[in-house]
Amino acid sequence: MRRKLHLLVSLLFVMTITLQAQDPIFSQFFAAPLQLNPAFAGTTIAPRFTFNHRNQYPNWPNAYITYAASFEQEIESLNSGFGIQVMTDAAGDGIYKTHQVSGIYSYKIQLGRETNVRIGLEAGFYQTRVDWDQLRFGDQLDNIYGEEINGVPLLSEENQPASLTTTLFDASAGILFYNRNVYGGITMKHLNRPNESFLAINENLFAGRPLRLTIHGGAEFDLGRRNKRGGTTFISPNAMFVKQGDVGQIMLGTYLGTGSIFGGAWYRHNFTLADAAVFSFGVRQGVFRIAYSYDMTVSTLADVPNGTGNTHEIALIINLEDSKILERKRHSSRWNNCFKMFN
Repeated sequence: MRRKLHLLVSLLFVMTITLQAQDPIFSQFFAAPLQLNPAFAGTTIAPRFTFNHRNQYPNWPNAYITYAASFEQEIESLNSGFGIQVMTDAAGDGIYKTHQVSGIYSYKIQLGRETNVRIGLEAGFYQTRVDWDQLRFGDQLDNIYGEEINGVPLLSEENQPASLTTTLFDASAGILFYNRNVYGGITMKHLNRPNESFLAINENLFAGRPLRLTIHGGAEFDLGRRNKRGGTTFISPNAMFVKQGDVGQIMLGTYLGTGSIFGGAWYRHNFTLADAAVFSFGVRQGVFRIAYSYDMTVSTLADVPNGTGNTHEIALIINLEDSKILERKRHSSRWNNCFKMFN
């Protein structure tokens, strides 16, 4: 299985001179707000830390592993939010890796008594790297002996590129509308279309990362309190549309929170076929919130021998607004929005 994975990644790498890379997307989009839209920076009155891990298709050894972390802080006197995020994505047991770091700024404009709009900007760098020594090409495989003959590995005649690492500037922007019950936003990632090709042999073979368009939104409805000291029970239906290059997806579902427990269920459909049913649940205790989600594959990939395995995600959010001092500040301020599922 590992040999097949290396062959697959090798094929994909060779095709990067004509194909365009796609971004990893978290199923728990509510637990990765800055990944979803830079305008989310500062939507809490206190610092917020988020940590995300995604393991996609685990039956293929380390097929797609993604880590992300972010920090954000509102500066109320400036009507602004600031943030920073980092992400590492590894494909094919680390054969193809992407590292990203970016800074984020958002500015809040009050349109009415309870309606606000935030404009977010993101700028940073990402680096892509290929481990050439792990690649396996067709001319390295013998029909009888496999990758080695008498213990000697077969060599490939493929020409190694002059550089196996690229470092690129990247820029994105987003806008977010929200009030007490409704939110919605639009994000445009990779506005400058950074060219991440490793093979600079023809200027016409442009391998820039395609623009990623995300349209997302939802509503939030309080269902009452558990008790005098308990938190509000609420339900939040939401939707997300993502398009990048020729591929895209639509995600529809509902999130429910009551007291310290929360969860949700979503259905994700690619443009051409059904993709996955997503289930998540988690708990909140003080400033900590931890959540787990499970993507159950419903596409034809589920019929592949031995399967690809379903996708797992874990998210940790540390939202300091739940501290006692900030709780008093929250009650005395005009802070009011429909982001309970994000906080």
